[in-house]
Amino acid sequence: MSEHQETVMTCDKCGKEGAKIRRLSKSYGHGESLFVIENVPMISCPNCREMHFSTDTIQEIDRIRANRQAVAVTRSVPVAVFA
Repeated sequence: MSEHQETVMTCDKCGKEGAKIRRLSKSYGHGESLFVIENVPMISCPNCREMHFSTDTIQEIDRIRANRQAVAVTRSVPVAVFA
């Protein structure tokens, strides 16, 4: 499947067609304990505006968090605070 193709699904919440997988970055913790997971698939429905993770995604997030020292790379990034 091409990187630009999107799979359209039926929403688990409202039952209508049109839900799509969006990729996002999810952060956990703050300050020195901040940890970011990139490219996390989230199901997004344009009909009911519901967004949620699949069970498989939640399990993989838990696995990554438990093994963060082994799977993560350290990057230095600028951080801004929304005021």
